[in-house]
Amino acid sequence: QVQLVESGGGLVQAGGSLRLSCAASSRTVTDSAKGWYRQPPGKEREFVAATSWSGHNTYYADSVKGRFTISRDNIENTVYLQMNSLKPEDTAVYYCAADVPSRGVLYGPSSFKPRYWGQGTQVTVSS
Repeated sequence: QVQLVESGGGLVQAGGSLRLSCAASSRTVTDSAKGWYRQPPGKEREFVAATSWSGHNTYYADSVKGRFTISRDNIENTVYLQMNSLKPEDTAVYYCAADVPSRGVLYGPSSFKPRYWGQGTQVTVSS
């Protein structure tokens, strides 16, 4: 059973920064592509960022490019999302996700097929 546990969410003023972390309970997803999605209030869940197993290939939604950075530490089995220059429209529940074991190569955002999800962490950006 793979569990993904997010942390680092909270309340921040516009222009501020937060760093989200997601630790995986099982090493079976160490070589999986991983990423982040978010669900703003009253809206559908949307893609934010994804990284290949090596961390060399990363992809971002247009709305966060240049402000968010995804990274991973395969020794710690953790993926991160550094969020800078936060805006009120970034307010959402952020979910960590992992692809199936050994599916670690990405060719673009649409090639990321999450199998496992975290419980979500709330990020609120005040204006």
